[in-house]
Order: sequence, then C-alpha cells, then structure tokens
Amino acid sequence: MTTEATERLAVLIDAENVPAKHVAEIFEEVATLGEAGLRRIYGDFSNSTLQGWSAEKLAEYAIVPHQQFANTTGKNAGDIALVIDAMDILHSARFGGFVLVSSDSDFTRLASRIREQGLSVFGIGEEKTPNAFKKACNRFILIENIKKEETNGGEKVKTVQPKKELNHAFQLIRNVVLKSEEPDGWADLGWIGSQLSMNYSDFDTRTYGFKRLSDLVRATGKFEETGENGGLKIRLKDQ
Repeated sequence: MTTEATERLAVLIDAENVPAKHVAEIFEEVATLGEAGLRRIYGDFSNSTLQGWSAEKLAEYAIVPHQQFANTTGKNAGDIALVIDAMDILHSARFGGFVLVSSDSDFTRLASRIREQGLSVFGIGEEKTPNAFKKACNRFILIENIKKEETNGGEKVKTVQPKKELNHAFQLIRNVVLKSEEPDGWADLGWIGSQLSMNYSDFDTRTYGFKRLSDLVRATGKFEETGENGGLKIRLKDQ
C-alpha cells in the first residue's frame, strides 16, 4: 500500500554494491513502499564483476543504466554520479521519497541531506551495511530478509529465517513499551510498531523469523496482551 508522502519514489541503485540476482525481490519490496516512478542504476558496466546486471535484466525491470567508467583504480565514479543525480532529482520536487539501493556507507550523508529536505529515504542493502547508513534512512531493509531461495523444483519461494535472538527483539520492544503513557503500562501494538520504525530504522520482524509483529511479541513470552487483533495492546509481564 502506498502513502501520500511516498506515492512516487526515485529508485537509485549502486550496481557495485548490490547483487543483480535479487533485483526481483528488491522491486517487489519497493512496490510495498510506493510507485517506483524513476529507476536508475550506476556503475562501470564494462567491468566483468557487473555482468549480472545484463541489458536483458535492466530492460525487464525498466531500469535506466548510467555508465560511469572508472577513471582511476580505487575510485568509484558511479557513486559520485548517483549523488549528483540524486540532488538534481531532489530539487525537481517531482518525487515524494527516495530508495537508495546499496550497502555502501558513502551514501550516509546523501540520505541525511534528503531527509533534511523533508522527504522519506528507504535504504535497501545487505546486513553488512554499516550502521551509519542504516540509521540515516527512515527505514533500512535487509536484502537477507526479502531474498528468495530456490526449491528443489527450481521455483523460488520466500523464506523467513531467524537471524537474531528473540531476546534482542524483546529489548527493543520493551524500550518502546516503557515509554507508553497509557494506564497500567498498556501500549497499543500499532503505536509500538510505529515507534520501533522511528527509533530503529532497520527493525524488521523478518529479522527474527516472523512476518507479523504480534507473532514476534508472543514468541518472546514476556508480554501480556488484551483486546482483539485490530486493537491489540500489550504490557510487560510481572517478573
């Protein structure tokens, strides 16, 4: 479902830092955030390491390639081109938000600058992405949480595998619940989800092996709950 603030998104991809094999999952995830009204990818496509980003794959997903030859060893001209284009797009005022697809911390300041302008920034990258870039985004989505695995029959299906311990999730949820001003310590689950996203840009229930926040909360075994799923509230159990 799209929102008014992110109705049209500018999707900028760093080809040097994103595996081409996950392009389908990336754009499926982007579709849950808004409309990918602009799709560009940056890199030196004459380099054999970027062969995965073939002309056929780019055409399939309507991605416009921006070729940037490496003028010298160790420098990434593609990063510079992406930042320059991002600033031009920002000042065009044609988009409600950006999706920066990269695991490179060099885009940390770009993400901060876009947010300073009042636009939303969604990051998509691998778990190895430095925290500075993750925190600079309104929300950072791990490729490990959206990638699909091959089945024996060759068909791709989504799998959700826990990557962090439940106690880590409990500590984050607990931090939010304790901020609730409702009587007797109760906190609305919808409010908790919103606060988790605002305080921890890379928080994702899929990181812990669950698709829904309510299931993750129950799995910790440390919260009471009341109300129906549409108005569920939780609070800490007495220790």
